[in-house]
Amino acid sequence: MSPMREPPILRPRKINHLPYDIVLNIMERLPVKSVMRFRCVSKSMDSSITTHDFISAHLNNINKNHDHENGYVIHMPSWEASHPLSSSPHPDTPVCTVAFDRTFDRISEVRIPFDFDFKGAQIVGSCNGLLCLATLDNVIYLWNPSIRKFKRLPDTCLGKLKSVSVRLGFAYRSENDDYKVVRISTFTTLIHEVEVYTSSSDSWRRVGNSSTDKFVFCYKNLLVPAPLVSGALHWMAFMVEGQAIGPRRSIMSFDVNTETFRKLALPNYTGSSYCISLFKGKLAFITHDKHGSQYSIWVMKNYAVVESWNKLFVVPFQRAAYCHAFTEYGSLLVSYSYLNDLVWSQGFKIVLIDAETLHEKKDPDIQCPSYVATFMESLVLLDDGAKAVSY
Repeated sequence: MSPMREPPILRPRKINHLPYDIVLNIMERLPVKSVMRFRCVSKSMDSSITTHDFISAHLNNINKNHDHENGYVIHMPSWEASHPLSSSPHPDTPVCTVAFDRTFDRISEVRIPFDFDFKGAQIVGSCNGLLCLATLDNVIYLWNPSIRKFKRLPDTCLGKLKSVSVRLGFAYRSENDDYKVVRISTFTTLIHEVEVYTSSSDSWRRVGNSSTDKFVFCYKNLLVPAPLVSGALHWMAFMVEGQAIGPRRSIMSFDVNTETFRKLALPNYTGSSYCISLFKGKLAFITHDKHGSQYSIWVMKNYAVVESWNKLFVVPFQRAAYCHAFTEYGSLLVSYSYLNDLVWSQGFKIVLIDAETLHEKKDPDIQCPSYVATFMESLVLLDDGAKAVSY
């Protein structure tokens, strides 16, 4: 009988630890939720993740791998500029809905975490996952739902001075990695006072009106945020001829780099002028016939080149429609009015139009007119220290 052999001693293997810079390089490619969990690992890990360099590198990787066909949108009900046929009740607290860009299928709902006067509230714009929201009484917030942080901007230079109208725009300047909020106040003398907030300074400053043209902003389609194209924000405007507002319309752009106005001519179109929007990264102009049952979509292929306006397609509707926005994928969000025979009352429904087939894709889960903006997850605002509030 052979002697029983003792079991071999199991020696622990030496673990080869990855260098710290490689670990960070891997983390720069992870989803936001995964990165946020790593903040709990150690103080050194948390301090590395919350640096500006890490946040910028993470954002660059997101943009590099961004899938336009599977992007996201975020929308918030609008009541100040609501559809005249809307009968939906006002919610107690404002809620934003995140949905797929292509289909508008709902992904999640996020409640606005700050004290917000919902009446007249709007989504000013969205850049790199950072949302800009504002109220009628000049309260403006920057909010990143992905990392559950927000900040209230300081009061504007003009404060609560009464103006005829106010236009807001939100932009990102990649040259110096700065976020800007542009506020244009129009007074009775047709003087436009421009104020610009920069995230780098966390303050507002007044900018002189450098436009030689006199204009009045159009009030149509207030639900569409000012399109940001080639570093400029855009609004529809009536040109002032002599002492009167003329019928001639144009596009007024505000370059966020040079902080100057510029006039862009519209295409040679027929029908009624409607609104401008963003279509697959290009400036788009939407017109309709007098019945509102046929819309023509124009796109400026080469920015600021008037001759490059091109009519892409005409969308026919069987009844009057109201265009709200394009998605990044290129679908058109519209609302129809309809007659409810059961209770003999009017209402409306929102549908999604495929820009390629011009067919209705589906009825998205939207119950009332909404502000719509592109959306993505990011770490932007994570490095803002005590200025940003966590919730």
